[in-house]
Amino acid sequence: MWSQIKEFFKDLPAQQRVAQLLFERGFQVREDGKVVSGGIEIPHTQIGKEVGVERRAVDSTVQTILSKNELKRIYMNLRQVCSLQEVAREFNLSVIVFVPENASQTGIIADVTKIVSENSLSIRQALAEDPSISAHPKLTLILEGDIPSELISKIRKLPGTRSITVY
Repeated sequence: MWSQIKEFFKDLPAQQRVAQLLFERGFQVREDGKVVSGGIEIPHTQIGKEVGVERRAVDSTVQTILSKNELKRIYMNLRQVCSLQEVAREFNLSVIVFVPENASQTGIIADVTKIVSENSLSIRQALAEDPSISAHPKLTLILEGDIPSELISKIRKLPGTRSITVY
């Protein structure tokens, strides 16, 4: 996904950084050139500060996005996702963070979630990072109930497991 978008900005490094931040954070670009999260407008100066570019680079990135139909269809429809990972304990939920050796390998999510379901745990949320965006993509599962140690042992034995964090 990101590799396709990145091509539009291959000769524009500042715009590429802005476009990547907007994409990673799920910030939407509206027809009027505003960058928003839901209905909340995000000032171009703040976006520029976050990626270390001037506001004008953000303005130019938005104009590039709006001028290319392929980009416009993507960026006008992005949405953020609420992650329960950092607040799981507040809701008596458990977290498994699974890091594979090769995130492009097929069946990773199926293999991990099959083991979880075989242990009768309900998955409240599953977030998988895109290997084209993240340097070390991971699968994060938010689960109802406590995680038995035998479940972790089974997941750890899956081929291609780099690491597992549980909390």
